[in-house]
Amino acid sequence: MLAQSHTALVTTPHPDATRAGLAILRAGGNAIEAALAAVAMLCVIYPHMTGLGGDACWLLARDGREPLGILGIGQAAAVRPPDVGHAMRGPAAASTTAGAVDSWRLAHRLSRESWAGTLDWPTLLGPAIARAKEGYTVSQSQAFWHKTHRSALDPQPGFKDTFERPDEPCEAGRRQTQGALAATLAHMAEQGPRSFYEGPLARRLAAGLHAAGSVVTDTDLKATRAAYVTPLAVSYRDGEAFNLPPPTQGVTALQILRLLNRFEIPRARGDDTRFYVLLIEAIKAALADRNRFVADPAFTPVPVSAMLGDTPLAGDAGTGTDAPDAEHAALSGDTVWIGVRDPAGGCVSLIQSLFFDFGSGVVAGDTGVLWHNRGAAFSPIAGHPNAWAPGKRPLHTLSPALYRKNGKMRAIYGSQGGDGQPQALAHILTRLVDFGLDPLTALARPRIHVGPTFLDSRKGIKIESDADIAAIRDLQQFGYPIEIVSALNPGTGQAGAITINASGSLLLGAHDPRSEGLCLGL
Repeated sequence: MLAQSHTALVTTPHPDATRAGLAILRAGGNAIEAALAAVAMLCVIYPHMTGLGGDACWLLARDGREPLGILGIGQAAAVRPPDVGHAMRGPAAASTTAGAVDSWRLAHRLSRESWAGTLDWPTLLGPAIARAKEGYTVSQSQAFWHKTHRSALDPQPGFKDTFERPDEPCEAGRRQTQGALAATLAHMAEQGPRSFYEGPLARRLAAGLHAAGSVVTDTDLKATRAAYVTPLAVSYRDGEAFNLPPPTQGVTALQILRLLNRFEIPRARGDDTRFYVLLIEAIKAALADRNRFVADPAFTPVPVSAMLGDTPLAGDAGTGTDAPDAEHAALSGDTVWIGVRDPAGGCVSLIQSLFFDFGSGVVAGDTGVLWHNRGAAFSPIAGHPNAWAPGKRPLHTLSPALYRKNGKMRAIYGSQGGDGQPQALAHILTRLVDFGLDPLTALARPRIHVGPTFLDSRKGIKIESDADIAAIRDLQQFGYPIEIVSALNPGTGQAGAITINASGSLLLGAHDPRSEGLCLGL
């Protein structure tokens, strides 16, 4: 559904989260406050895709001001866990702290100090607390991922007790409550988000993680701090695209656009042969650079300026037919993206994640908090820039996006999807800017995906079956390892977008038809 408004829009991957954000706007809240209410709701009703025990990254902007970023990325524990870079689930993968909640603190501070925000934590978290107590309806997505990875998740400490019942499978439509998570959220509403990292709740979280076998301690939690950062930007056509700096792959998303900006894209439907060739080669080059260089810049310099220059460093756009070989496992991305534009022109692009679906599978003691497995994103290769080190942040998939033209925000967009995030972002922006499509049409157009997806581990180049048949045949004849997947395939990303016209008087928005999401406006 294409949403339209003259004042404000909210888009999220679940209708109830969208409604929670919209209720805040109706109560006079701003875009940051709406995003906080929406993401808190998702922590309850979309537990396979996000939670308090994960990370979050923000882009925030208002016309006439430079965009600001927030990196809510947890750091590696002080003690090295076993099997670093190989353990995908369980306590060994639950080896980094969780930065999402502290990013909420910084976003709320900005709301109060610069965006005229007035709403307190009980107001913002109250709807999520009530839903956790009273219960929610299990979504199709939660049921699918639970069934898909149940054998890996069931052995993890606390998982079965939290998400399963002896007499009833976790199927779509089932009513589920999360009493322990409700109590944790209520404590945070009363004591503030730093209570997640310091004090009685933090000690309970650390004790639960220790009992499960994680190396994360209360000292590690106390050291966790989100940070305000200056976003990266590149020129794209006659505007500017914004994303976040390392250790995120925001530089990768911008590098794809930087490479595409060197070429004229034919104004066709957005799926002719030339468009796909340019996109594939730009993606390959950018992923090769990411795999080689992107890491925590506090530990290893990242050549951001060179990566956003005219020539790829590790790859060469325009040559070769294979997807780049990753120096680590493909990065999964079971994530939520939220976009909000408020009546005052405030724009939020927020992405929050547990990394894999249900993260590590470890629930931290009696808190109801499911911990992410972001420790699995470190490279297992000794000496690699992204190799594990105490206090280090891993190469991070989260990359929210904004687009500005003539000093005014024109698009808020983002996607889940791990390796596919920068690829989906390129699809969306090219179709919004180069082809002039509305958000729903842009999101619905066929996509290609270079390399494995979180639904398909094969390394070829996926292309959705509703792409132009002549383009598919051309790509195969050129030697690309093409694999045709279903139309509107969730593995190519589940994205969202909001566009704002030049005068700011018309907003259009949608959430991906590949998802369960919804966009609504005032």
